[in-house]
Amino acid sequence: TLYSVSKNDTMQRLQDIIKERVLILDGAMGTMIQQCGLTEADFRGERFAHLPGLQKGNNDLLCLSRPEVIAGIHNRYLTAGADIIETCSFNAQRISMADYGCEHLCREINLVAATIARQCADAVSTPDKPRFVAGSVGPTNKTCSLSPDVNDPAMRAITYDELVEAYDEQMQALIEGGVDALLIETIFDTLNAKAAIYAAEQVMERMGRRVPLMLSVTISDAAGRTLSGQTLDAFLASVSHADIFSVGLNCSFGAAQMKPYLKALASRAPYYISCYPNAGLPNSLGGYDQTPAEMALQVKEYMDEGLVNIIGGCCGTTDAYIAEYAPLIPGAKPHVPAARPEALWLSGLELCEVTPERNFINVGERCNVAGSRKFLRLINEKKYDEALSIARQQVEDGAQLLDINIDDGLLDTKQEMVHFLNLIASEPDIARVPIMVDSSRWEVITAAIKCIQGKCVVNSISLKE
Repeated sequence: TLYSVSKNDTMQRLQDIIKERVLILDGAMGTMIQQCGLTEADFRGERFAHLPGLQKGNNDLLCLSRPEVIAGIHNRYLTAGADIIETCSFNAQRISMADYGCEHLCREINLVAATIARQCADAVSTPDKPRFVAGSVGPTNKTCSLSPDVNDPAMRAITYDELVEAYDEQMQALIEGGVDALLIETIFDTLNAKAAIYAAEQVMERMGRRVPLMLSVTISDAAGRTLSGQTLDAFLASVSHADIFSVGLNCSFGAAQMKPYLKALASRAPYYISCYPNAGLPNSLGGYDQTPAEMALQVKEYMDEGLVNIIGGCCGTTDAYIAEYAPLIPGAKPHVPAARPEALWLSGLELCEVTPERNFINVGERCNVAGSRKFLRLINEKKYDEALSIARQQVEDGAQLLDINIDDGLLDTKQEMVHFLNLIASEPDIARVPIMVDSSRWEVITAAIKCIQGKCVVNSISLKE
């Protein structure tokens, strides 16, 4: 039986309650599963006894083989005080499930994962404390912005269109199963996230039901950048086209180490703010030593300073950690989202903010086959390193945007555009500025946009057809 709800009901309930108080998200599903001591036979159950390969560690498969385990974890988090629980579907799309030979099970896993969480949440919901279900959508195990081969920087293990297709299947099943929101989480590549956002919008329009769209980024270094190299400001620019309910940080660090980045995000993002850090930093064995009480003290600082609207836990956290949050909620002031920027936000790996005070923007035009015979010759001769040096020099000389035009009758324009943009993405000193996609061919423009994780400019769209 599929769960049905008025398409505006969830959005309105969440909008109302999140203005009143800080909401508690659950903790780590994987950590709780590890504590159960499950064997290979547990992950398989009777139904998957003959499935090829190892299945231990395929946590999402437990929704089908051991649903009572997943329901038990949801119930423990709900008892601890969680307002929002996440479905056990983090890797339940065809890209990640290919590692286990379970691609054919993705729709069923997501549908059942949502149904289990929905039933658990509904069983304890009250008018005073409604419980919500967020459909967990992970980043996949591939990146759209980086090459898996150091010797071939233009290579990609996955395409934007393949990501959209996989996410579409996952998200439709989650919404059919009754989730109240979609949580695109542990974002390490903004292009992957943009594909997920596009898939979500596509699914919601097709189904005639909108649910809040929540984003959560993971940063990979002390500079506060994602694995694909973007700053948080650049990330915000990249997703600013979307109808976003909340944005936040998860995984990465413990609560203490996460705070400076959270403050920076909360000061800029015109959305509700979420945060679910790890239980401190991992020890030499990969475990987490921070106690629930210690983590709660650090989380209290978030609330005292009005930095968050949604607080939970990531790696290493259990229901014991979430239970420590509940006493902190009374009196905590919810974060008030920042005003939407009046300036134009563009981005490469870094933000380019166009304000009235900064109203002259330099565009590097030498990576243009129509304006540079040298660049045309280098592309024709496949001398991409030299072509990249032209782009690099443009940025070093002060270009704030980089125009790329490969429209030429003797070139495979679409293929060359994609190849060159992929090469640029592997060069941080070039990719830090936004790209201006310059073509009169629609298929070239769309192919280019699907290669760019930042927020780019199109120059120009031909309206002759």
